[in-house]
Amino acid sequence: MTDRQYAALWPRGPRQAKVKPLAKRLDTLEGKTIAWVWDYVFRGNEVFEQLEKSLAAKYPGVKFLHWDLFGNTHGSDERNVVANLPQKLRELGADAVVSGMGC
Repeated sequence: MTDRQYAALWPRGPRQAKVKPLAKRLDTLEGKTIAWVWDYVFRGNEVFEQLEKSLAAKYPGVKFLHWDLFGNTHGSDERNVVANLPQKLRELGADAVVSGMGC
């Protein structure tokens, strides 16, 4: 056996994205508009329906923007859908977003 030493390298490159602070959280969902955004993969339509019922029962006046208003965030047009998402959310008056991603 020899006493050779080898330099070891970390297998990942340097971090490219900077950490950003989180958006301010809403105090309540009462009277707010929630957008459902989905990648059309795992039963989001069913999950959002159940969430909508539960949230509507708990928060008076809450409104929902259906996921089909935004398009598929994982399909062939995903770059365009995601690029246009901020403007579309503003235009539709969304206060919050729930983004469903299938596995």
